[in-house]
Amino acid sequence: MPDKQLTEIQLDRAMGALLGLACGDALGAPYEFLPRVPYTRPIGMVGGNRMRWAPGEWTDDTAMAHGIASVAATGIDLRSVLAQDQIARNWLAWSDGPVDMGRQISAVLGAAEEGGTAHAMRTAAVHFHEDNGQRSAGNGALMRTAPVALAYLGDDDEATLWQAAQEIAALTHFERDAQEACALWCVAIRRAVLFGTFDGLRLSLERLNAERRALWTERLDEAERKQSWQFPNNGWTVAALQAAWSAIVHTAEPVDRPELGFCPAQHAPHAIERAVRCGGDTDTVGAIAGALAGARWGASALPQAWLTKIHGWPDAKADDLKRLALLTVTAGRSAVLPPTVGLSAVDIVPTAVVGGQVSAIFQNGLLRRLYLLCAGEVFTRRGAAWLKTKGAPTGAQDVDADAIAVFDEAEMSGQIEMNKETDSAQT
Repeated sequence: MPDKQLTEIQLDRAMGALLGLACGDALGAPYEFLPRVPYTRPIGMVGGNRMRWAPGEWTDDTAMAHGIASVAATGIDLRSVLAQDQIARNWLAWSDGPVDMGRQISAVLGAAEEGGTAHAMRTAAVHFHEDNGQRSAGNGALMRTAPVALAYLGDDDEATLWQAAQEIAALTHFERDAQEACALWCVAIRRAVLFGTFDGLRLSLERLNAERRALWTERLDEAERKQSWQFPNNGWTVAALQAAWSAIVHTAEPVDRPELGFCPAQHAPHAIERAVRCGGDTDTVGAIAGALAGARWGASALPQAWLTKIHGWPDAKADDLKRLALLTVTAGRSAVLPPTVGLSAVDIVPTAVVGGQVSAIFQNGLLRRLYLLCAGEVFTRRGAAWLKTKGAPTGAQDVDADAIAVFDEAEMSGQIEMNKETDSAQT
């Protein structure tokens, strides 16, 4: 697969696709199959529920996405037999334990276990479809599809992505709705990473024939008319996509007023939370919405409180997902993150706290874009140093003296209060 020379903002967005998926998954896990969560009730990565999730633990959505991403990270074409066989093996390895998975995924993986190949899995998916009354459009393919989009950022023609997305979906989901949903969402994620918009979902409809285009147009129209909780059958891939899209389009984009603690990229965590509140299959709707919102706004738009908590099979954390994303978009050639990419906004010093002394730092487009979610949040000295020097904030030795001076002056004036144990500050 050809790789593409991405800008730092685009790399941040690519990582945001995987991290957003995982954050939406882990945020939604405690509320899975429960009623709609009202906006008056706070939500968080608290774990628990029927599977006794640990706080921040992701579920089958991210685990299966990881199984795809670890193959895509080698640079292999996901349409190849070799790639799909390895994805099948990854999923079977994951399923060989106390995991939570839907009925359809469980049936297909169980039937394919003896053969252990993509062909065996695809055959099992067809049999499930036939035995289930010609129905197999569960949301289990859509929830994991984001890594496929990252593998084809370098292709000018989206036809290869369209094909790959449907083929990976077909490993477990034979029905047309499931495969098309994955292709549509993948094109939307690809264009969000490359161009920083949500326009890709509507534009992707052009690849469908007239009948299917009209059908999916009506489905998206319905999602934009209704709220996400009005799609209660969100175990169905169409309703899950509609609920996720509804959460994204109905979440207001904050104004660009960094001096007041507002930034448009706050839209990402707000949309993910809105998706999770829908009730039903909350982790999956959160994962689907999170992948696209993360692709649009980037890893830097996701709260550090989320990123430090997320973890799951196979003993992975946020940094592992970042590396997989970077390897995928560079066709397996680089896992070295540029120092300005992938830092949470919580590590950015808010101008509201330190006044006009650091306001000039935000004139750069990337740094201004990374200024998110700061008012009232925890942030670090290393965030200040990175803003000042654009160096890798890997330790105290990297902290720029001028940045420390700004920080210390703000501390002495009482605008911030340092936590000496964690080297962090609270407004």
